[in-house]
Amino acid sequence: MKIRKSIHKDYLKNVSKFVGVVLVVLSIFSCKHHEEEYHKVTDKIKELSKDYHGTSITSNKFLEEMNLMEISEGGHTFLIPERKSQIKSYACTECHTDDLNKIKGKDAKKGHWNITLKHANEETMNCLTCHNGDAMDDLKSLTGKKIDFNNSYNLCSQCHTKQFEDWKGGAHGKKIASWAPPRASMTCVNCHNPHSPSFESRWPAKYNTQKIQERK
Repeated sequence: MKIRKSIHKDYLKNVSKFVGVVLVVLSIFSCKHHEEEYHKVTDKIKELSKDYHGTSITSNKFLEEMNLMEISEGGHTFLIPERKSQIKSYACTECHTDDLNKIKGKDAKKGHWNITLKHANEETMNCLTCHNGDAMDDLKSLTGKKIDFNNSYNLCSQCHTKQFEDWKGGAHGKKIASWAPPRASMTCVNCHNPHSPSFESRWPAKYNTQKIQERK
């Protein structure tokens, strides 16, 4: 019996050693293979996409009749709507033929009777914060630098820095046409009224129970 138990123990030890060696070998070969082929996730992405040469899908046919201009901001190049040709009262100097200080007063409302400034507050900004009194056909930065009306987003970016960064990368704002290249995006003033940029609160198309009860 003792001999039989001893043989059995030796057999189990040998089997255990063999299984252990097999597992170690498999583990080494497996890890080594993956480490050599894909040491990092980025290496795997590069390897699997090496034969990818882009896509033939394009938004060009949807943009042909649009008046767009190309801009480059922060390493991003894309298209935006040309702005000045869409402004009914541009060029401003066609009406503003005199110094701005001379036309202030009760008659000043005749030209912009429908504009009410609801952007920040009176202590923070007024018309001259953004509009250039010395060059009415341009906007101006907080430091007095001229900003073209087509590039008005550079004016907005002075205060709305986070939104501007998101917009440049494509995370903020509305796309024109599809997501396929070339990229075309609306600017700040295409969606927001610069004089009253906040959107009014709206109920969803399908009103909730409380709203229905209020309307009865």
